[in-house]
Amino acid sequence: MPIKNRLADLHPEITGWRRHLHANPELMYDVHETAGFVVERLKEFGIDDITTGVGKTGVVATIKGKSDSKGRVIGLRADMDALPITEITGLDYASTVPGKMHACGHDGHTAMLLGAAKYLAETRNFDGTVVLIFQPAEEGGAGGKAMCDDGLMDRWGIQEVYGMHNAPGIPVGTFAIRPGPLMASSDDFEIVVTGKGGHAASPHDAIDTTLVASQIVVSLHSIVSRNIDPLKSVVLTVGTFKTDSDASNIIAHTVRMTGTVRTLDSEYRAIAEDRVRRVATDIASAYGATAVVNWAPGYPVTINSDAETQHAIEAARAVAGNVDEDTPPIMPSEDFSYMLEERPGAYMFLGNGDTAQCHHPAYNFDDEAIPVGCSWFAEIVERRMPAA
Repeated sequence: MPIKNRLADLHPEITGWRRHLHANPELMYDVHETAGFVVERLKEFGIDDITTGVGKTGVVATIKGKSDSKGRVIGLRADMDALPITEITGLDYASTVPGKMHACGHDGHTAMLLGAAKYLAETRNFDGTVVLIFQPAEEGGAGGKAMCDDGLMDRWGIQEVYGMHNAPGIPVGTFAIRPGPLMASSDDFEIVVTGKGGHAASPHDAIDTTLVASQIVVSLHSIVSRNIDPLKSVVLTVGTFKTDSDASNIIAHTVRMTGTVRTLDSEYRAIAEDRVRRVATDIASAYGATAVVNWAPGYPVTINSDAETQHAIEAARAVAGNVDEDTPPIMPSEDFSYMLEERPGAYMFLGNGDTAQCHHPAYNFDDEAIPVGCSWFAEIVERRMPAA
């Protein structure tokens, strides 16, 4: 595998960084120790142009190439936050923080970008500027949006942006990507149904919200099968259903349910929201009840631009040779989508081998993937900004 020799030499050191981060997970925007660790390493590499507090706790640093005759600027992004999960791996570097765990491999992403940063700072075999983006709060906190709202793209003049995520089930040393939609949007909804509470023995004197809400749940699940083009991808799930009573002989006055909608198409994202609202309110009205729908927009669709996807593929071929160039899109969401809304770019999957899936308490990032991921980050830079 033609990974860069220097990065192969650095493998043990980068693995040490990764395992330190794994043992010390932090959540959402509260990644102060992780960000501090990143800053310490960057300074050790001789990188002085470092800005902290971008998007609350994000870190942005720049590396100038041997020349800047073309003025090209490329952003490379890694996420830093962990998940509120109790680890069960039993590893000697397992989480030391109860109830917190790097169960999605962000420790590996951060370590790989640090490894690429060290290599690029040493060699500077490119013509232009690399912007290193270490992002907080990918796991539900929209840290990518927070960094963009803080002027990330304009303040650093980023022209293209690239990111990477490990992928359990894909062999280590293999990349997977596709142009266009790669990961789904994710929106959440809450529906509160209000009727008329009463005694279970006298349903005629009440408006049974449990019955009404149950009809809504069944009808919501018909949206995908009857309102969405069968060749499009939309997932709707009602995840919680709670009445305001725990007694078997009470007809509840209110029922609250929550759910999520995911799609790979912005048009059907809007259609799904409209249908959820209409189904809930109209069914409730037909039974004499009311339904209030609260819609919480989440991450947009992650859409790889065509040209940048090809650049990512070419870099992956140079590093590993094993590239799935038309991998099927998946329905989890990713807030790198906010960066791709502002600049052309691409998001790449890197094989993590036969491991537990992400967000599982037995998950662990495969350190054998480190030189491959570091080399891909570096290769993107050297190919897109070749030295004059």
